[in-house]
Formats: sequence, structure tokens, C-alpha cells
Amino acid sequence: MKNGKVYLVGAGPGDPGLLTLRGREVLGRAEVVVYDALLSPRLLDYAPAGATLVSASIPGDAPENGPALVDSVRDQLAGWFGAGVQRW
Repeated sequence: MKNGKVYLVGAGPGDPGLLTLRGREVLGRAEVVVYDALLSPRLLDYAPAGATLVSASIPGDAPENGPALVDSVRDQLAGWFGAGVQRW
């Protein structure tokens, strides 16, 4: 398993113009991007052409399903980066 860093980048209310410069920077050099259905698809255009895009969406994605979505994202991260990913 390769050592590296995991960045959690919040995309705000979905408007790509509200993504922070730092968020765009780390997205621009990501090897793997784990995202959910709340993400604007236009933001995935900032990822490098060779990046692996992984949807962590769950059926019925909605704000009230937040805990299940957090579990789904955590499970995806653990699958890519090892069992050391803990619940936050």
C-alpha cells in the first residue's frame, strides 16, 4: 500500500465558484477522488485526467441521510487507503 495524504474538501452548497483555492489545488493533483451525489459534476473536471473517480453515493442521498453517507465515504477511503481510516 502506498503512503500518502487524504484531503477532505468541502464543496459548499454545490456552486463550483465557491470551491476554495486550496480545494481546487488538491483536487488538481489527486490520484483518487471519492465524492457523493451532492457534488457538482463540474468540480470533477478539476481532477487530473488519470485520476480515479469513486462515487460514495448511497440510495436516497439527501442531507438527512448524512450519517449513512459519512459511513459510505469512510468505507470507500478505507478501501483505497487502508484500514487506518477512522470514523470522524
